[in-house]
Amino acid sequence: MKPELSEHLFRRESGRLVAALTRIFGVHNLALAEDVVQDAFCRALEVWKVRGIPDNPGAWLMAVAKHRALDIVRRERTARTFAPELTRVLESEWTLAPAVEEAFAGSTIRDEQLRMMFSCCDPRLPEEAQVALVLNILCGFGAGEIASAFLVSRAAMEKRITRGKKTLAASARLFDLADAEFAPRLSAVRRALYLLFNEGYHGASAQGAVRTELCTEAIRLTLLLIEASQTASPETFALAALMYLNAAKLPARLDTAGDLNPLVEHDRARWDTRLVQQGLELLDRSASGDVISAFHVEAAIAAVHATAQSIDETDWNTIVGLYDRLMTIAPSPIVALNRAIAIGQRDGPDAGIDALRAIGDLERLRSYPFYPAALGELERRRGNLGAASGHFATAAALARNDAERRFLEKRIRDCA
Repeated sequence: MKPELSEHLFRRESGRLVAALTRIFGVHNLALAEDVVQDAFCRALEVWKVRGIPDNPGAWLMAVAKHRALDIVRRERTARTFAPELTRVLESEWTLAPAVEEAFAGSTIRDEQLRMMFSCCDPRLPEEAQVALVLNILCGFGAGEIASAFLVSRAAMEKRITRGKKTLAASARLFDLADAEFAPRLSAVRRALYLLFNEGYHGASAQGAVRTELCTEAIRLTLLLIEASQTASPETFALAALMYLNAAKLPARLDTAGDLNPLVEHDRARWDTRLVQQGLELLDRSASGDVISAFHVEAAIAAVHATAQSIDETDWNTIVGLYDRLMTIAPSPIVALNRAIAIGQRDGPDAGIDALRAIGDLERLRSYPFYPAALGELERRRGNLGAASGHFATAAALARNDAERRFLEKRIRDCA
């Protein structure tokens, strides 16, 4: 079996199987559910090498996990407690098999994935731990991969995930979507998925400046929110629209050598027009509510970019106005940085540099390579190549991966 196929399958099926098994075993037996999934996948690797990949590999994995779950409940139901809401049906052989079968039904798995997502975003956990749990439990990423994406050591990430799982295991059951704390928990879920997508789109991973698989998983989980009536709010549609509109640009984010392409140099013929159209439709659906969230404004900015024929034909006045609105809703140094870049496009490099210098709380941007890089671009545009080269050198020293470093070093050579 090809390695890329096994990895893709694990990404796609891992979270679904863990959710189904957790419904049977209970969240306090999360480690057992993960072990069963791992066993099913190892079994697939052994069998498929000999027999070939089945027509429906996902169904094959599900059948193996289902049989294993039945065996475990039969063998251990006197020595181990399972999901409290299923205790009675798991005790009887007459009701055991139907209960396990129901746990693996498509609609049940979707609901359990939602409950797991909400459980991972427990307010007792810091935001970075919430995202790590989502990646690990629902997306099948290992601690090493997540550590690389978030620039921490593998040991530190393993501790973060272990602490998070202990918090989950201490709960009597997965989060109930009818709980009174649903609204704030939904906000935390959306925030975690937003951070997950951004980490894939322009994150700090040492593996590369673009991690398409993270963006894909963020979109997949956001679509789960859209498919459920309780979570399909205007703000959720706005988040999905933002993801689709930005994902449309992913094919042009890197050049053929794997180096970063800034927006001004994108080959827009490589943008995915299907994703653009879907993103615009989702943005329309997000307009049904009375509240304009940060996701609405960011999606609107992405829509202006996605519908412009070129960088010169972009409506920079509208984009600056939207960033002004975003600064009132969710101010941050990163938003201010992007606003300053837009001002530089609309009003020229002098105005852009003034806006960059005027950003408050610059200390939070000291280690962010794209603040000095933005200064370098604007200085280059007004002909100060020496100053531009110095800014690019500062940015290169802060680069978080080889793709960023190569991009900035090329800018330094261009100034020379």
